[in-house]
Amino acid sequence: MDESTANGGSADGRRPEDGRPSSGSQPVGRQSAGQPTENRLIAERREKLSGLRGGGNAYPNDFRRNALADALQAEFSGHTGEALEHEAVRVSVAGRMMSKRVMGKASFCHLRDRSGQIQLFVERDRVSAEIYQAFRTWDVGDIVGAGGNLFKTRTGELSVRVDELRLLVKSLRPLPEKWRGIADRELKLRRRYVDLLMSEETRRVFGIRTQAVRFVRQFLDALGFAEVETPMMHPIPGGAIARPFATHHNALDLDLYLRIAPELYLKRLLVGGLERVYEINRSFRNEGISTQHNPEFTMLELYQAYADYEDLIDLTRTLVREAAGTLLGTAKVEYQGRTFDLGEPFEELTVEDALVRHNPELAGDLRSVDCLREACERAGIGYRPEDGAGKLQIELFEKTVERHLEGPVFITRYPAEVSPLARRNDDDPFVTDRFELFIAGRELANGFSELNDPEDQAERFRQQARAKSMGDEEAMYYDDDYIRALEYGMPPAAGLGLGIDRLVMLLTDSPSIRDVILFPHLKPEAR
Repeated sequence: MDESTANGGSADGRRPEDGRPSSGSQPVGRQSAGQPTENRLIAERREKLSGLRGGGNAYPNDFRRNALADALQAEFSGHTGEALEHEAVRVSVAGRMMSKRVMGKASFCHLRDRSGQIQLFVERDRVSAEIYQAFRTWDVGDIVGAGGNLFKTRTGELSVRVDELRLLVKSLRPLPEKWRGIADRELKLRRRYVDLLMSEETRRVFGIRTQAVRFVRQFLDALGFAEVETPMMHPIPGGAIARPFATHHNALDLDLYLRIAPELYLKRLLVGGLERVYEINRSFRNEGISTQHNPEFTMLELYQAYADYEDLIDLTRTLVREAAGTLLGTAKVEYQGRTFDLGEPFEELTVEDALVRHNPELAGDLRSVDCLREACERAGIGYRPEDGAGKLQIELFEKTVERHLEGPVFITRYPAEVSPLARRNDDDPFVTDRFELFIAGRELANGFSELNDPEDQAERFRQQARAKSMGDEEAMYYDDDYIRALEYGMPPAAGLGLGIDRLVMLLTDSPSIRDVILFPHLKPEAR
């Protein structure tokens, strides 16, 4: 008895559309009483592969399909059975066998390709006896190619009446049980390839991710931005306050760092006359892993000459709003049980106003180091003796305010002490012309008017270098070449960084960043 029949297939002559097809497989990571273990199934499939090798090429690559399932469904699902018989539409399809129902003289299976699923109807009298007998031994998970005419079953399902059938790839491992998929969340992340096979929701999420990146490109291209590529390996890590990954180039005998941000290279391009540039690519930060953080992540960074942070607040709001409208068909986004109407005005609030709203006892003392230290101590927040009022404000903001920012809200006027690349505010040099966008208590974007004064920038780099020498591992390095570039003259400009992963989380109602990264970083698998 072949494996599919043993796992619930029928040989009683019933048409499969009269009952649920068998998946012929086991749940990943589980064993069910009365069924073979996964290892036994693998061994059986290896025996079948050995037989295929004895008969010639077990992995052919000469079958060509001419149709995809979704296109066939879109064009022909509305046809009557009589119309299909009259038109005699012949197709060649190929994909993975997701279910199989073996009967006496006729059998069914469902084939999935990159676009969707279509049913095959295999009759013993339409293919050779040898092929039909071989088909009976094929397993769910095998990749097959088939040719034949389209028709409708008596229940109205569009199908292919097969007269050509080939096994293209033998699957050696059984798929998870069809109706439950992968029950173990960690296995879903470790074996994303199986998760994609079994979960329509996972395929939906990553389909939206692809569309989101495409949308961002089209949105910026229409505004005259040029997409560029800058180095992934930097001799000096810069552009953000973060801990880098270190590596070494043997031929040059040079220590390098995976970039924590592309900012300083993109702004060099502003100096070079490229007045609107953007990059969508990976950045790397040697920091913790959480529902919001992955060591490598995808970020949009853009820079626009002759613009300030308020211009980019407008651009960011429009981009996020139109992304939702284009990809979801509505500006109302459902996220983790809450509704965010991106079509409504976004709130704007300064860092200090947000601190007072959630820590009213700080009113009037927001720039007093002593008062801020006391507030940190009451909240159990650690700080260094050298931290100034700006750094203490942000420690309090991150620990006591951020999680309450349902938003959408733009937080503005970040302290200069924690914004070493941002332009100081003309009226209040304690703060910078900087903003961050928060939705659902999470930062989605960060932007500011760029500091283009080379002497001011050099002094801020020196302050960062002093902080690093005193133990701040995330402080920036001094970048001589970037200062030299500014000395040639960088036009007044504004820049924006937007987390693509977090945008996709919002658009797909995904609670964790790992849900929107195909292969997130995980602890080593236990052996």
